Amino acid sequence: MSSTSRSSSAHTTSRWKTEKFESAYEAGVELIRAGEYFAAHEELEDAWRAAPAEERDFFQGLVHVAVAWYQAGRGRKIGTERQLAKAVRRLEPFAPTHRGIELEPLLAQLRALHELGSLDLPPPLL
Repeated sequence: MSSTSRSSSAHTTSRWKTEKFESAYEAGVELIRAGEYFAAHEELEDAWRAAPAEERDFFQGLVHVAVAWYQAGRGRKIGTERQLAKAVRRLEPFAPTHRGIELEPLLAQLRALHELGSLDLPPPLL
């Protein structure tokens, strides 16, 4: 195989990974907005695994958001509270906005819900 072919192949693989990563991110956010928290967590985990190192905490924070709402829906108070706290920790460094998401309102909501300790969560502010 010539070096041109290898270079082209590597570029195609890299582009495919980027497209898959972006697609998983967008699908995950849309699924959270639609209230499909388990499916959102699956998509966002794919994005998190493929994300550049400097953005992994952002995607992991979004996974925690999806899992917090999923846990609340299953009546798991401690799991919900832990996921809310983890989401705040992961997302804070990316505030006020990152990848088109206004994080300040979301972070305020996450903190308030953690303090409240309720399982009756309004939709996430995404």
